[in-house]
Amino acid sequence: MQFPETITVDTEKLYCDGGDGPLGHPRVYLVMTKDGFVDCPYCGRHFVLSVGAQSHAAAH
Repeated sequence: MQFPETITVDTEKLYCDGGDGPLGHPRVYLVMTKDGFVDCPYCGRHFVLSVGAQSHAAAH
């Protein structure tokens, strides 16, 4: 069994297209949860906000 990939990002707003060019999935736009992560509903990729990135929620 292959587990979904974890990707560290520097922004709370991002998109996932599954990678793999034409073998991916439709582009879906994602927004981090207040806990600093979000999972793609298509492929299950797990996106995590990097430690150095500032949360927009924390800035307010």
